Amino acid sequence: QVQFVESGGGLVQPGGSLRLSCAASGGTFLTLAWYREAPGQLRDWIARISAAGTTLYKDSVKGRFTISRGSAKDTWYLQMDNLHVEDTAVYYCNTYVPYSSWGQGTQVTVSS
Repeated sequence: QVQFVESGGGLVQPGGSLRLSCAASGGTFLTLAWYREAPGQLRDWIARISAAGTTLYKDSVKGRFTISRGSAKDTWYLQMDNLHVEDTAVYYCNTYVPYSSWGQGTQVTVSS
């Protein structure tokens, strides 16, 4: 079955950086995406990359986050720079049209 494993989260001060990793298996992963779910909010995509390498970002992260494909099959990353307190959330990877199964996510906490 489809599985996603996210890693790389942690506690960081405002202005800091983190790099999230995703390893997927069991499916076909074309347009890859990162999602986040902040307390009291719905899970929503924030970055995606097509099979051709075209990227798209939500305005809230544009210019600060970078999604990229890994050299290993079905891996991708989210480089997060200049983190804000409002970026605190659980981050998930999936395809842009998401599979019904989700990983456990990785917690990102931005706090001084």
